[in-house]
Amino acid sequence: MKKFNLGLKTLDLYIIKKFLGTYVFAIVLILAIIVMFDINEKLDNFMRAPLSATIFDYYVNFLPYMANQFSPLFTFIAVIFFTSKLAENSEIIAILSSGVSFNRLLRPYLISAAIIGLFSFTLDAFVIPPANVKRINYQNQYVRNKAVEYGVDIQLKVAADEIAYMSRFDNRSKAAYNFSLEKFEDKELRSRLTATVAVYDTLYRWTLKNYMIRDFKGMKETIRTGSSLDTIIPIEPRDFLIAENDHEKMTTPELKEYIDRQRERGVANIKGFEIEYERRFAMTAAALILTVIGMSLSSKKQKSGMGLNIGIGLLLSFSYIMFMTVTSTFALSGLASPRIAMWIPNMLYLIIGIFLYRRATH
Repeated sequence: MKKFNLGLKTLDLYIIKKFLGTYVFAIVLILAIIVMFDINEKLDNFMRAPLSATIFDYYVNFLPYMANQFSPLFTFIAVIFFTSKLAENSEIIAILSSGVSFNRLLRPYLISAAIIGLFSFTLDAFVIPPANVKRINYQNQYVRNKAVEYGVDIQLKVAADEIAYMSRFDNRSKAAYNFSLEKFEDKELRSRLTATVAVYDTLYRWTLKNYMIRDFKGMKETIRTGSSLDTIIPIEPRDFLIAENDHEKMTTPELKEYIDRQRERGVANIKGFEIEYERRFAMTAAALILTVIGMSLSSKKQKSGMGLNIGIGLLLSFSYIMFMTVTSTFALSGLASPRIAMWIPNMLYLIIGIFLYRRATH
């Protein structure tokens, strides 16, 4: 066979082209169906929104989001479909009869799956989260508002020895009421700052209104007061006003930083963020695992034709997504850590893949 750059041969390029072409076709086809159902469900909401906002703020960001959410499904369907077609046309028999081993035949499949997995991870980690900000803002304004606009009786760690408290926070005005910040040293109170109102600006900048600072040193107390004070306090609204889809707005580095910071502060309700972080890595590995399953399952010609392979492929792919949804509830309920919960489906389907692969090579 004729050599190609990067060590790829004509057979590799042929399969990679078929794989990626079928993958894109599956995405376009299924997204078209999703859009039809989405329009039918939200038509009344779309009628109230400007057409330009619906197209550019919602659908331009909604389609990549949905495509990436179901990328393993599209990968699996693509493998099942075009491999069954190759087997139906006796192309795989001809390839194996020419001296190419099954292991060698699997190589371009894994290369294609790696390309899809890396591309999907890049989108998930860096591209889609900023786009989700526009999509979610559109949904909050015109479809269903899931934003958290206020909180009451909020208490959290600012640092290891600093505790902040506010009786109420209004996210629309970025104002905290009855704000206090206490600093401790060796479990003893050293300073207490109070303000009737604390207004958040950006980059941890807060403006305190009608403030009082009480410093304690032994039996001595020093009091300072004023009407306004600009200061830096390393907390921001998203640290304590947590909406159910906030994790979708963060890039992977931002998500990791946020999770670590919240753990240090003792915040408990961050399971959704931890699950999202682990899901992004697990879904990347899923592309490789499902490719091995799909190729092993559909590489042999069936008397019943392509229909059986496609049916089994759809059943397995949808069961994978359903299983991942079920295991995520284990993490939410505390029965398993987010990492274990997100990787359970991959481990199970890896075992299935090894079984099918061994059966296909014998």
